[in-house]
Amino acid sequence: MYLMVTVMDRKRLRDFISLYRIHQVYVNMIMLGHGTARGELLSLLGLTGSERAVSLALVTGDKWRTVKRDLEQKIRIDIPGTGIAFLVPLSSIGGKRELRFLTDGQNWKKGAESVMQGTNRELLVIISNQGYNELVMDAARDAGAHGGTVLHARGTGMERAEKFLGISLASEKDITLIVTKTAGKNAIMKAVMEKAGMGTQAGAIVFSLPVTSTAGLRLLDQDDETPPPESKPDSE
Repeated sequence: MYLMVTVMDRKRLRDFISLYRIHQVYVNMIMLGHGTARGELLSLLGLTGSERAVSLALVTGDKWRTVKRDLEQKIRIDIPGTGIAFLVPLSSIGGKRELRFLTDGQNWKKGAESVMQGTNRELLVIISNQGYNELVMDAARDAGAHGGTVLHARGTGMERAEKFLGISLASEKDITLIVTKTAGKNAIMKAVMEKAGMGTQAGAIVFSLPVTSTAGLRLLDQDDETPPPESKPDSE
């Protein structure tokens, strides 16, 4: 299972989403952004503007191969300025129902949790109803998370949630990104699912991606390695 990331010209967003629906990739989280290339580079690459859309979706390896073929043949994604798409391997996901919802229509088979060699950190991706990111972060912090970054997105395919989750989901979403140690990942995911998951107003879904290297987290590493103070025996 993989996270498929698509960065596209915002004017072509409907074309990409329509193609994904044809291939039964129904659930996409869509964010808007801007490219940062300079004017001369934009001209060199054939780009006419900087407005971009970014889509996140879960796909199987087999699904990616068929989607990739049509991205190249029908969308002509290789033409400069159209977009790019790439995969990131999925480590784990919190909840069987949630996985079935995110992969509806794909021929997914259960396998062992994926662990990349030499990775000791994970990126947690938490998708929740907009406005409940504080509830998500409170749950994550209680389980040992240090902090996160929140992005705003709009979800497609949310009308299918009731079939798998028994509840309806709003289209407006917050996506919270948290980098954590692999050893503490499961505790954070469990806390988010219990305190901000499908049984709450946050309606959060969480999955994790392997992180191969980090910078800027040295102080957090030191905090994790600091032993707790020794307890003193009670006075007689």
